[in-house]
Amino acid sequence: MADLETFRKEVRVWLDANCPESMRTPTPENEVVWGGRQEQFTNPDSRVWLERMAERGYTVPGWPKVYGGAGLSADEERILQQEMGSIKARTPLNSFGIWMLGPALMEFASEEQKLEHLPKIARGEVRWCQGYSEPGYGSDLAGLQTKAEDRGDHYEVSGSKIWTSYADEADWIFCLVRTDTDAPKHEGISFLLFDMASDGVTTSPIELISGASPFCQTFFDSVKVPKHQLVGELNKGWTIAKRLLQHERNMVAGIGGNSAFGGSGRKIQDITKQYAGEQDGQVADSTLRGIITDHTVNDRAFQLTLARAGEEAKAGNSNGHLASMFKYYGTEQNKRKYELMLEIMGNRALGWEGKIFEDKELFTTRSWLRSKANSIEGGTSEVQLNVIAKRVLALPD
Repeated sequence: MADLETFRKEVRVWLDANCPESMRTPTPENEVVWGGRQEQFTNPDSRVWLERMAERGYTVPGWPKVYGGAGLSADEERILQQEMGSIKARTPLNSFGIWMLGPALMEFASEEQKLEHLPKIARGEVRWCQGYSEPGYGSDLAGLQTKAEDRGDHYEVSGSKIWTSYADEADWIFCLVRTDTDAPKHEGISFLLFDMASDGVTTSPIELISGASPFCQTFFDSVKVPKHQLVGELNKGWTIAKRLLQHERNMVAGIGGNSAFGGSGRKIQDITKQYAGEQDGQVADSTLRGIITDHTVNDRAFQLTLARAGEEAKAGNSNGHLASMFKYYGTEQNKRKYELMLEIMGNRALGWEGKIFEDKELFTTRSWLRSKANSIEGGTSEVQLNVIAKRVLALPD
């Protein structure tokens, strides 16, 4: 315990000395840091904060030092999170590489691949996107048709992917491809990594009803991928795909609280203070007050449940089915959050454009529309309910 208290003091002193003041404020949408070759760093302090955290290994504190992490124990990692929370420090780096690909590489990649890719992920040098879903094979992921043909010293990839988040801004892609067309559909699939700047790769953004275009359709026209960029065994990529989906669903589940992913990052409490109206220090409308309280309690309970599951997973007591449960609940909780925000805002939530509305009001309304996609991304809600019914409740087909 004494060692943990010493660690806490050291972290507190380090954060106080190294976290810029502007990084101790809520993150505007245009200042979210994704890293990669195209990162612009709207706020110069964002670059400073990322570099300092990465040098310390704190962008991925639980990863081994050799891969760019800090090698912290679960208790130490929790203390770091608590101390960052106490000064409202921003997350220095948002990354599919951290949330999804990194854990999969830890488990399935060769040592050479780990040393090549993990430190770059930790430092935010490479931004990754995911090549899973295909036109006509959204929920039937194993039906994918993008092919990787053996050409001796490389694979030649042809086909297309859809709903590839931020593919037009990504540097590399982790991609599921079919390498054996005669095998059963859950076999004959392989897991490849390749540079989005490769000849034959093009992207086409897809505009959502929110007006944003975070998703793309990505096309591969005879793209050459060196064979050493195959992760795991040839034709055994489905095993990696399933594990990575667990990490993705846990990531999407996190939006059920106040995560910035997939939303404006605005809190119910901030909306309430501005629009709900107070009487005797509390929300004037008792019905609305009750709804807000219920949502806040559910948020906190869900966050604690996620944290507990995370601790159990680190201790080796992982349950893959929890990812589907958390993803479904987190999706619904986030959608309820935005419905509640709009209810609190009243007619201030009706704006789409124009100077009579504040930018944050317009953005909240668009984020409400964006939240509807949570039911689709990372596996549809229907898929998650089927998984829960079959593998948790053991219901018949």
